[in-house]
Amino acid sequence: MGTSAQARAVDNYRKRLSRRGMARFEVLALEKDRDLVRSLARRLTENSLEAEELRATVREKIAPDTRKKGGIYEALRRWPIADLNLKRPFVKPRKIDL
Repeated sequence: MGTSAQARAVDNYRKRLSRRGMARFEVLALEKDRDLVRSLARRLTENSLEAEELRATVREKIAPDTRKKGGIYEALRRWPIADLNLKRPFVKPRKIDL
């Protein structure tokens, strides 16, 4: 049994999209943001300078924090007090009668 005409149409549509370098996907958002998300997606499908600028702006705004880990540790190591010797002498433990 072959595939239905609707399934073939969907497959053909997705193949045409992939040849154009595009993909179809679903996004969850608030109802009030529907038009915003659709207009953003429509603008990003254009291969124009404006689309590249928009892409860069959105990436900059939502990009994860790229600061490397250990920044506080490194700052504390550069602090002058870091040269203090904070080692404690070894003290033999006390015997406790339980």
